[in-house]
Amino acid sequence: MGATLAVRPKTQPKGWALTVGGVVIKPALLALTTRTWIDGEKIPATGGCVIVLNHLSHVDPLVSAHLVWDHGRLPRYLAKDGLFRHRVLGAMMRDAGQIPVHRGSGAMDAFDSAVAAVEAGECVVVYPEGTLTRQPDLWPMMGRSGAARIALRTGCPVVPIGQWGAQRLLPPYARKPRLLPRTHVTLKVGDPVDLSAHAGGQVTAARLSAATETIMDAITDLVAEIRGESPPAERFDPRREGLSEYGRPRPTGGRPGRGAGARTGGGHDGHADGRTDGRTDDDTDGESRDQGGTA
Repeated sequence: MGATLAVRPKTQPKGWALTVGGVVIKPALLALTTRTWIDGEKIPATGGCVIVLNHLSHVDPLVSAHLVWDHGRLPRYLAKDGLFRHRVLGAMMRDAGQIPVHRGSGAMDAFDSAVAAVEAGECVVVYPEGTLTRQPDLWPMMGRSGAARIALRTGCPVVPIGQWGAQRLLPPYARKPRLLPRTHVTLKVGDPVDLSAHAGGQVTAARLSAATETIMDAITDLVAEIRGESPPAERFDPRREGLSEYGRPRPTGGRPGRGAGARTGGGHDGHADGRTDGRTDDDTDGESRDQGGTA
């Protein structure tokens, strides 16, 4: 089955914004990328869930949306509230059911909205790192607690996805994409993360931290499988390395580490991915393949 055909039919009404997005964005992705999709059938066909991915490039939401869309789900992202103030883009995002995140005290509103979306059966996509990874070799870094908090509140499955390749299409903080040659991107979907050891009782900071680490371990394992390499023994922490946690990496006066000044360029984060806990942090020949067949 060719890459222009969905793996699963969509059962939810798409609305005008997602219909337009599918008509415009999907053909562009097909033209610019080749894809390997592995185990996409592990994305739940129905019911509320949280999908978590590593964060390599500002094009990540489009790449992941393509995978989720073609597996029959309508992705709901956590996005910076500033995007909703744009006249056209804001109207599209509201119609598409995207979730605004207000950095600061308003982040709890985003958490409540994400919980409500999951409880209504939606597929909510979260980048737990909260921004593009600062790890010098682009391994997943320390995660934020938003995805774990949503999962522990709702009991929904957390489905990890490891991805690699999007950073070649649009390097971190670059202003312009690399259009040629076509970029190959690989996404591998894992089994739902087992958070049973952290569930039940009061949701404490320690429990959230442990659950977040379990989620990041699952994502990192998938990325390691795709890359065919072993990840660093210690997860990268930008605060420990003296780097800013959001926007273009810059020294903050903390302990300088290997990551200081690692990646430069223009741009800024366009989506607020991992923080919904009330604190201010932010080859196939043109075909997509699921394990066991083509999509």
